[in-house]
Formats: sequence, C-alpha cells, structure tokens
Amino acid sequence: MTAVLVYPLAALAEIAGCFAIWAWWRLGASPLWLVPGVAALVAFGWLLAQVDTVAAGRAFAAYGGIYIAASILWMWLAEGHRPDRWDLLGTTVCLLGAAIILAAPRRA
Repeated sequence: MTAVLVYPLAALAEIAGCFAIWAWWRLGASPLWLVPGVAALVAFGWLLAQVDTVAAGRAFAAYGGIYIAASILWMWLAEGHRPDRWDLLGTTVCLLGAAIILAAPRRA
C-alpha cells in the first residue's frame, strides 16, 4: 500500500484508539470503550507496517507529520475546538517535513 493511503488510515485508527482510552480514563466512559480502542490501535500498527520502506524509523518519522495534521483535524471536528493560526502553522511545517522525508531521492 502507498503511504498516501496508509498514513491517513493509520492516523484515524491511532487517534480513535487513543481517544477511546482517553474517554475511559479522563471522561469516565465505560471500560467497554477499551475493546474497540485496542482493536483500533492494533489496526494502526498493522497499517503502519504496510508502508514500503527499508527503514521503519523513516516510515514512523514521515507518519508523524500526518498524525499531527489528523490530530488538529480531530480537535476541530470531534472536539469542537477550532485550530488557531499557530496550530495551522505548526501543522504546515510538520506536513512539509513529512513530504521531504517521503519524497527525498534515495539510493537503493
């Protein structure tokens, strides 16, 4: 699978899994929230392992920028907190960094 497809899906899975734990721990939700939360985190790990690269660390590093953007989007859409200009600037910097990591010409 290509990173363009995998990274957004992985971000959704990771954020959903982490939010399930957050909801249980911090918001008093039922412990049953942990079941889909753990499943989402397993899906996240599996998805990230599908990125075609010779170094796991490079896949994880590039994913970090996508995760940050997805987290800001989650904050806005799911939690109702609109991002400010600093959130948007930081997200842009992170996405540029991820693009550099992913698109850099490398020797085989």
